[in-house]
Amino acid sequence: MGTDSIITLFFLIVAALIFLNLRSVLGKRTGNEKQPYDPFTAKDADRPKPTMDDGKVITLPPRRTATGDAPAADSKYEEIDNFVAVGTELNTALRKIFDADPTFSPRQFADGARAAYEMIVMAFAEGDRKALKSLLSNDVYEGFNTAINEREKAGEKVKSTFVGIEKAEMTGATIDSTEVTITMKIVSQLISATYNSAGEIIDGNAETVGEVKDQWTFARDTRSRDPNWKLVSTQSEA
Repeated sequence: MGTDSIITLFFLIVAALIFLNLRSVLGKRTGNEKQPYDPFTAKDADRPKPTMDDGKVITLPPRRTATGDAPAADSKYEEIDNFVAVGTELNTALRKIFDADPTFSPRQFADGARAAYEMIVMAFAEGDRKALKSLLSNDVYEGFNTAINEREKAGEKVKSTFVGIEKAEMTGATIDSTEVTITMKIVSQLISATYNSAGEIIDGNAETVGEVKDQWTFARDTRSRDPNWKLVSTQSEA
């Protein structure tokens, strides 16, 4: 074998080793890929902070039962009992939900509902159908989509600034077979104005902060592998 053949063989071996090394690395998931954002399952570190949060965290003592006894520290319902008073209708419903889905966390759900509320309100104002479709049930989406279509046909535009959520309270929960629903009462502050095709304000106010009171109901099937909750009902309060 001549010198040229030996050199050629050497480079072929080197190239093969480099290829095998790259193959062992490329195409593998590292665990650092960015996943689609889901407000109901996002980790606390990734979850958007409430707009009006002052950054203070206060640890509250566990709620006590009607007899004055604190729930057992090892109780599987400890988080629920700390979230809402033991013996109430809401506490009983949340316990049933937890029995059907042990991954359920009322506090995580409430945080997710706050984030979803802002996302939905702003997506509707901006006419972002893609964002709405991932967070709404089919019926609610059709209602939102119809309103957006009518707005677009009239040449109207909505400009909104989400100031923050003043109050978000869980007011009800039910479980029917595997279908779970949770209702939130949300009081938010919003600057919103609707403009016609001539650029004139026909509804709302571009400078005044308005208070909006809503009752939104979210639902999820505990049998589904999809952890997402969908908005299934909206009701505005005067």
